Amino acid sequence: MNNILMYVWLLVGFFLLIKGADLFVDGTSSIAKLLKVPSIIIGLTIVAMGTSAPEMAVSVGAAIKGQNDIVISNVLGSNIFNLLVVAGGCAVIKSLPVSIDLRKRDFPFSIGIAALLLFFCLNSLIIGGKGFTINRTEGIILFAGLMAYLGFLVYSAVKGRTGLPGDEEIKTMSPLKSVFYTALGIAGIVVGGDLVVDSASDIAAAFGLSQTIIGLTILAVGTSLPELVTSLVATRKGENDLAMGNVIGSNIFNILGVLGLSAAVSPVKVSGFSVIDLSLFIGFCLIIYLVTYFRNKIERLPGILMVLTYLGYMTYAVMREVF
Repeated sequence: MNNILMYVWLLVGFFLLIKGADLFVDGTSSIAKLLKVPSIIIGLTIVAMGTSAPEMAVSVGAAIKGQNDIVISNVLGSNIFNLLVVAGGCAVIKSLPVSIDLRKRDFPFSIGIAALLLFFCLNSLIIGGKGFTINRTEGIILFAGLMAYLGFLVYSAVKGRTGLPGDEEIKTMSPLKSVFYTALGIAGIVVGGDLVVDSASDIAAAFGLSQTIIGLTILAVGTSLPELVTSLVATRKGENDLAMGNVIGSNIFNILGVLGLSAAVSPVKVSGFSVIDLSLFIGFCLIIYLVTYFRNKIERLPGILMVLTYLGYMTYAVMREVF
């Protein structure tokens, strides 16, 4: 691929991903509101899945093409970006309260599945002796976990259909327009994801960079832009449940849905660096969870420290690649 065209197609791919995710979120959120689903459930499910759709498109596309390093690094890079930059950035703008449901149910669950993923990686090395791998069975287990989690949230939504304060902030459209936006968004996500995977792989090859570092940096940040924009806008509107629910929900969806489906399609080999990144992610989660558990919110100073931590982590990730 021509050197200039690589970057052009990468930008076109990102545009389609982000615009597609935006249309998907608008369409599906409108459908949910027409059905009177509470905002925290929308944040944890529809918005989280919509803003994670770029990660799904990129990772599953990479799995089909056998580019395993992109699969795991894109998921881990996106999750770390969501946790430290998206949540941290929202807290810098405005102190970010964390609801009791997120503190007692969803945040611990996200940490638990990250620990389960680490167990799968270590188990493959200890039992199988073939290096770190997430096999098809484990991928199916992860994806089944997502279905069970979504089922529980839908059950909770049905029980609480009266809605929550701030629900009116989400724009509703006609049923036909909602479905059209959803379908158009899916099309943009699929096409954009394919363009991003191909062009990013070409760029990595041209500069002699590994797929791991491309996945952790360009792809992770690019595919996480919908989460960043959605959560920042939600924070400015005072929709704290939607903002933090989007972060936690996206991270859950990335591990159970994106990585689970990718591994079910083709076993994912995990590098030693990715195991380190996963361990760091779990550590970041535990620290931030303790902050939210005792303070019930993320304030501006912790938010600044979270963003600075991400910059430090990115410096480490790039330096280890160089040296």
